[in-house]
Amino acid sequence: MAQLSDDCFAFGGELMPIEAGLALIGERVVPVTDIETVSLIDADGRILAEDVIAPLALPGYDNSAVDGWAVRHADLNPGGETILPVVTRIAAGDRSPHAVGKGESARIFTGAMMPDGTDTVFMQEDVREEDGRVILPAGLKKGANRRLAGEDIATGAPALASGLRLQPQHVSLASALGLTGLKVRRRLKVAVLSTGDELVEPGRPLQPGMLHDSNRVMMAALLRRAGCEVTDIGMYRDEPDALGKAILAAAKGHDLIISSGGVSTGEEDYTRRVVETVGTLVHWRLAIKPGRPVAMAVVDGVPFVGLPGNPVAVFVTFVNIVRALVARLSGESWTPSTAVPVKSGFAYKKKTGRREFVRVSLVREADGSIVAHKHPREGAGVITSLTETTGFVELPEPVTAVAEGDLIAYRSYENMF
Repeated sequence: MAQLSDDCFAFGGELMPIEAGLALIGERVVPVTDIETVSLIDADGRILAEDVIAPLALPGYDNSAVDGWAVRHADLNPGGETILPVVTRIAAGDRSPHAVGKGESARIFTGAMMPDGTDTVFMQEDVREEDGRVILPAGLKKGANRRLAGEDIATGAPALASGLRLQPQHVSLASALGLTGLKVRRRLKVAVLSTGDELVEPGRPLQPGMLHDSNRVMMAALLRRAGCEVTDIGMYRDEPDALGKAILAAAKGHDLIISSGGVSTGEEDYTRRVVETVGTLVHWRLAIKPGRPVAMAVVDGVPFVGLPGNPVAVFVTFVNIVRALVARLSGESWTPSTAVPVKSGFAYKKKTGRREFVRVSLVREADGSIVAHKHPREGAGVITSLTETTGFVELPEPVTAVAEGDLIAYRSYENMF
């Protein structure tokens, strides 16, 4: 389990920019140390625990990139066709030694080892073959259609870097290098809970003033997309004793605890006060909208994050802060998704000093330009503003207004996890 100092999340400012929160996490949070070896079949999505150095070259030998004929470039007539006898045939996987002498050619297939003496391959659709000879057109450059040994990766070169979240192409490279398994970080163990007297479990009837709990399943889904092993420890009413016991119990078997609701400074915000009694709490006022209040705490050496109660605020604070914390604890080399410029299809005003995340959908206009159209409803509790859009427009702190046609920064939901 993670072991952090009680003052890990201490912050002296009044309103915290996102960058300050990310820097603090990067400086003070340490990864879990448990490492295990998994087969390549099971490695996708895991965090690589150590660098992989190529034990051999890829490819291991010069080979043909196409089906065709291998020749010596020096034998070619630069001003016209060249006619050469075909002296051998080489298929992929053929391990017999082959050599091509001066003025000769070899029939060769994709992936087959280049015969000694040859340096160029003509594609079969560019040539003619007659009576055991091949007729080659002029103009092909030396080395065409030849893959050199080690051109993909050389023996001893860095192949995969520690901290990488493995994807299918990474395990493919490891397999091509002859590896059967990789050392990875243990999956992060995260407990999720939600709080509030107004909440009812989905499937149960609603009474006046009540809401079905939607945050817990969203937090669990976001965490699983980040590669975590999630434990749902339930929904808690505003009863300090039961909530405090649940948080303390979760700290004994998890690397991280995340809750939603009750973290602001109002008299009905019980989660914040409970965490103050069982751990060391810092109340972050993030300079973002939606999602300003976030409770950061350490309970028995384990980090605790209390997110706001509104679903959109949960989503925004997760992708901007919690995702970075999960990455740091997991030992992942992670950076936030890159924003791309798009044209605004709306006008908007905002206050300075905070970063706003406006939910939008992208539309390709008749002139080919990509335009972001704002969702008509803005509230932090409007879940359809997430389901009916494709991403956020990120408006920086100094910006006070956006005009239709302005270039603005867009981040897709698909790239945030």
